[in-house]
Amino acid sequence: MSALQTASAAAMFIVAGFVPAVSPAQGGGVVIVAPADLKWADVPSLPPGAKIAVIEGAMSEAKPFTVRLKFPANYKIPAHSHPAVEHVTVMSGTFHLGAGDKLDPKQTRALTPGSVAVMQPNTRHFAWTDAETIVQLHGMGPWGVAYAAPADDPRKN
Repeated sequence: MSALQTASAAAMFIVAGFVPAVSPAQGGGVVIVAPADLKWADVPSLPPGAKIAVIEGAMSEAKPFTVRLKFPANYKIPAHSHPAVEHVTVMSGTFHLGAGDKLDPKQTRALTPGSVAVMQPNTRHFAWTDAETIVQLHGMGPWGVAYAAPADDPRKN
């Protein structure tokens, strides 16, 4: 990646409200990232407390991206949807995930490390944690978050 491409990618992350998460070892089309390389930042589109580490790609562009999201214990993500397919892999902790228009802890499935969930575009879903949890999210941009209840959107508060 040239210096101009790197600067351009960094600018896209800043515009999107994210900072570059890693300075991965790259070469020949290979990206290598160790957990210690991750740089965590706040997530403006989620309730306070969530952190994001961008591994590759710019979520605001029409190309693949991979990020990790870290949620504290007792964290709740209100019902929301995305404009593209969402792929979630649980890395640590337990991610309680359900589908519907309103967060209902009784209507979730407990996903433990190694579990995978795939949500189709515009499918409303919600989640919560009971302990610190890290998930890996990948998909195709441009990415977005639309809350079922506009009052739940932290960007409007």
